[in-house]
Amino acid sequence: MGSTCNRGDAEIAEELLGSCLRGEPWSRERVRAFAARAADDPAASRALFGILVEGLSDRFEPRLVEAYAEFFAEVIATVLPEWTAGELLERYRRVRAPRRFAGDPGKIENVFVLSRVTLGADIAVTSLVLDAAKRRFPGAEIRLVGGIKSYGLFAGDPRIRHILLAYERAGTLRDRLAVHAELASALGRPASVVIDPDSRLSQLGVLPVCSEETYYFFESRSYGAESDESLTELTRRWLSETFDVADAEAYLTPREQVPAGDRPCMAVSLGVGENLAKRIPDPFEEELLRALVGAGLALWVDTGPGGEEAERVKRALAGCEPRSGQVHIWRGSFPAFASLIAQSRLYVGYDSAGQHAAAACGVPLVCIFAGFPCPRMFTRWRPTGPGPSEVIRVENPDPAIVLPRALEAVHRLFAGSPDQRRI
Repeated sequence: MGSTCNRGDAEIAEELLGSCLRGEPWSRERVRAFAARAADDPAASRALFGILVEGLSDRFEPRLVEAYAEFFAEVIATVLPEWTAGELLERYRRVRAPRRFAGDPGKIENVFVLSRVTLGADIAVTSLVLDAAKRRFPGAEIRLVGGIKSYGLFAGDPRIRHILLAYERAGTLRDRLAVHAELASALGRPASVVIDPDSRLSQLGVLPVCSEETYYFFESRSYGAESDESLTELTRRWLSETFDVADAEAYLTPREQVPAGDRPCMAVSLGVGENLAKRIPDPFEEELLRALVGAGLALWVDTGPGGEEAERVKRALAGCEPRSGQVHIWRGSFPAFASLIAQSRLYVGYDSAGQHAAAACGVPLVCIFAGFPCPRMFTRWRPTGPGPSEVIRVENPDPAIVLPRALEAVHRLFAGSPDQRRI
């Protein structure tokens, strides 16, 4: 979990998570009391989502999907008493069952696609939904519902319009559930289809956002549980079954395009989305960047949102001694950095949005994948695309072990390039 939370709140969340993981009953009263506290307390809300919700959803286990729905129905009913937990749970069990679109696509005027909120998921999952929606409903207006950063990934696509709806990831539980009223208002148009790719806006399908008749929900955490497919592959399979679009592809079309320059380049991101468990300890980053500088290509290195991540990049580059003009520091938006990734000969980074951008663009990539709570999470979130990739599954984050593996992966992908030089 990236943000800190009160010790008592963390202990409650850990206790409830442990009960769910062990298949033990949990106290309805305890959950409601915790939800009441998280409703207006940011620290309790961080514990609820960062420990309990992510702890269940990141494991991609069918029985934990049901456990999540049961407890989160109680959570919602505590804060929004117009529903009972039983009503929410019964509805959830109905909408999570896949069903094929059987209407006339020519009569659909509006298709609303809910953002997954995080940029990597909006590339790896939501972009396929947008692609399929454009093909299945050629006469409809396709609207991405979510934040401005997510829309920035697709703002250059003339078929994609935007409904701005900000989700307070750092806010209280009440703040996060407040999107319900805006969603219900925006999505209630006639001749519409709403596609929910397991969005945090709908609290993974438990929060009602529109009528069930128009709602198509991709429950990504247990769908295809028998397989080792990535989320991108599972999304493609669900879209084929639901909308008869068999070959949807991940893509991005940022309107903000940044010229990478005349020299061949690599793109590098050391971002971990505030989850430091994904990071390899020092001196890994400095030695990795020194080796990449030694390859001779120009480097575009993203500093992320600033703060701790930008300081890490600055420290890591301090001892690299690049040639004049070789290293470029990117301090702008991620969609613009994605345009640089698309122009690169190679992308290198941790498990983050950058790997999915590279995969969608077919750019060769090396991903250092650490900090996953179970093997299934690694399987689901590995980058998937048409280009070559090397995904390093990190069980032991010792830099002395990980660095040689990363550099060998870089060399394998770099070999044969017209810019080949030993890494």
